Parts: sequence; structure tokens; C-alpha cells
Amino acid sequence: MTRLEGKVALIIGAGQSPGEAMGNGRATVIRFIQEGAYVLAVDRHLHSAQESIDMAGPKNVNSEAFAADVTQTQMLQAAVDRAMQRWGRIDILHYNVGVSIMAGEQTLDKLTDDVFDSVHAINLRGAVMAAKFVLPIMREQQSGVVINVASITAIETATPLVAYRTSKAGMVAFTQQFAVENAQYGIRANAILPGLMETAMAVDTRMRLSGRSREDIVQERQNRVPLGRGGSGYDVANAAVFLASDEASFITGINLPVDGGTLARIGW
Repeated sequence: MTRLEGKVALIIGAGQSPGEAMGNGRATVIRFIQEGAYVLAVDRHLHSAQESIDMAGPKNVNSEAFAADVTQTQMLQAAVDRAMQRWGRIDILHYNVGVSIMAGEQTLDKLTDDVFDSVHAINLRGAVMAAKFVLPIMREQQSGVVINVASITAIETATPLVAYRTSKAGMVAFTQQFAVENAQYGIRANAILPGLMETAMAVDTRMRLSGRSREDIVQERQNRVPLGRGGSGYDVANAAVFLASDEASFITGINLPVDGGTLARIGW
């Protein structure tokens, strides 16, 4: 477990939504540290980011939690500055922050300016600005990896969440543009497209808002996945480890579905 040995990773969205299941961000912190990375675990809730680090085991001594709200651009700059102050380089930027049904009504007939702007500020603008701040560092290094966690909703049309879907589609477009523009500098950029996951954000949030049981929500989601189960946070985290590692050194500008075959149903 040394695929990221000595790499410095800035993981934004490193904490955990309330609930039983592990989220993508926490699982990614754990897996990156296990693989030898030094992680600046950034989250709006400092204690949650620290919990993620604590769960990573004995290799976590060279990692650090950092509090930042991604809607406050200066906080993203501060996170980048802190990573540089401590380690002097940034090898990996992993952007995992996202909000979906918690943001409010997003069907077109009920969508408001405030909800639309909030979703895009968190899901898309934060990713763009974080990439902006690490770009000069990675260009000077002549190396770096950017990973953005998007969603299969950027491709398929099943979700009625207009703001969520457009923000994730924007993330895919931005990642591809960033990849092409910076390939000459040895920088790679890829997006991960999770499908129907069984994370705290996906399941526990729906339980709180709908009053339905966990079993009902999980079964409904599993019925839509060709593999017959929902994904876990570790499914996304393991994909991120691969994309961040030298094993993926000839891969850039891709959208990697982690979806149990869901997009295959539409031939994608």
C-alpha cells in the first residue's frame, strides 16, 4: 500500500455527512493516507475532517485537518497556502464537495435563484477556484493530478434535480478543459462519476427528509443498478487512488463511472 508514498494531497470535502454509512470524502482520506500520502483534509467542519484522519491508522501522523467553507473563495486559497507552508508542494487536488437534495427544491417549476446559485457555488465554483489556486504550483512542479467527483447525473437524465445536474455537467466540462490545457505541463485531470451510492449523503439525508426507512431507500436504489447493489464510499476512494497514482500516468481528461453499470444501460 505505497502507491501514493510521499505525495501531498489536498482533499476538499474530507469530512462526513451525518449518518451510518461512510462518505466518499472520508473514505478517500483514509485510503490516500493508507497508500502513503500526506493529506491536508479540508472540510467546513474541522472535527469531521480530523475524524477522517484519525480513522486512517498509524500512517496518519503526517496529515492535518483544515477548516474551510468552499463558498468562501479566500478559504480555498488559505487551504492551498497551508499545504504549501507545511509540505512545499501539492501533488494531488481531490475535490469531493457536493450538495444535492439538501439544497432545496430543484425541479424547474420550483427552482429559485438562491437554490441554483448555492448549488453551483458549492459543487462547481469551488472546484474551479480550487483548481485555479493549485494550477501555478503544479505548473512550476511540472506535475500534478486533479480529481473532481462529479456524478452520473452529468450524463443520464433520470434526476429531476436541475441545479445538481447542471453543476455536475459543468464539472465534467471544466475537468476536460483543464486536462487539455495543462497536459503539456505534466498535469493530469480526471472526473469520477459516482452512481447510486449508499453513503450518508445519499441514504441518510433522504431518510431524514422523507421519513422513509433505510431499507426502503436502499432497496429502491439497488433495483436501478445492474450489479444489484449500491456503491460504497470506498468504491469512489479506490478509483481516486488509482487516478492519483502513477498507474494512471497516461490517463487524463476522462470521466470514470463508478456506478455498477448504470450508464451502460444508455450505452455510455
